[in-house]
Amino acid sequence: FGIMPTYFSFNVTKWIKTGKESEGGDDLVLPLAMEVGTFPMFLEGPVRMMKAGDREEALDIYEKVRHSPLRDEGLGMYKISASLKGQSLEMGRMMAFSSGWLENESVWLHMSYKYYLEMLRQGMFADFFNEMKSGGMLPFMDSEVYGRSPMECSSFIASSALEDPAMHGRGFMARLSGSTAEFLSMWALMFIGPEPFFVNEKTGELRMQLLPALPFWLFQRDDGGAVVDGDQPLSVSFKLFGMIQVTYYNVVEQDLFRVPPSRYVIGLRDGSITDVDGSTIPQALADKLRRVVFADYIDVYFE
Repeated sequence: FGIMPTYFSFNVTKWIKTGKESEGGDDLVLPLAMEVGTFPMFLEGPVRMMKAGDREEALDIYEKVRHSPLRDEGLGMYKISASLKGQSLEMGRMMAFSSGWLENESVWLHMSYKYYLEMLRQGMFADFFNEMKSGGMLPFMDSEVYGRSPMECSSFIASSALEDPAMHGRGFMARLSGSTAEFLSMWALMFIGPEPFFVNEKTGELRMQLLPALPFWLFQRDDGGAVVDGDQPLSVSFKLFGMIQVTYYNVVEQDLFRVPPSRYVIGLRDGSITDVDGSTIPQALADKLRRVVFADYIDVYFE
């Protein structure tokens, strides 16, 4: 499948005795040569490679993984590993579990979320949101199949490799750990962008820019929103730093995949309102927004 291996085995093929023995009475040897082998595919290898490579390499990895045994076609998700049948028990505790359960070929939400996060970081927006809507991420999974609230992450999901089909897609061991952290990282990249605050290289001044990656289908019309040219624009809102209400107005009615804003309307808690033309917010306002307590809301327009 052309996918880089994650784990390797090393079998000593040539050695000499040292003349010493272990505590158990076995001869101690000095290895002179060894044979390197690879274990079945694990998702972690492609995840690490996507993180280290460029977008072109990431797209190639994604296509290979999508058409490999790591893909659970029945669930539309990605498993932690391919089949481990026939492997030695020396692989570790994963061999104690049935295929599709726990560490043996199940869907580990944390690792699959790491995979989706790297897709987003590499700018693979269309593929990322297609994976999201097809049920690879909460809350777009079928809650009846998942077996719990779609707002609650699980340690693992029983994959289609499990012998009991009634368990396929069901989440087990609810937890708030790695998968939650990866989800929050994805949320931040989607709604805020990779670098909201930066220093202008020419002037040395602080700047702020909101650069979301949001598909058109996430935007809705809100009767209480602003009016542009007599029409009600599509919008979506979120809380920046847990306090500042940010509303994106999608006047152009298209996917906003790292599209710079046209203008901002910024309201501070002292009642002042400032219009900012252009895609970046100047230092004085950027500093107040970064300090959080001075800001009330930000309306962002894409026109």
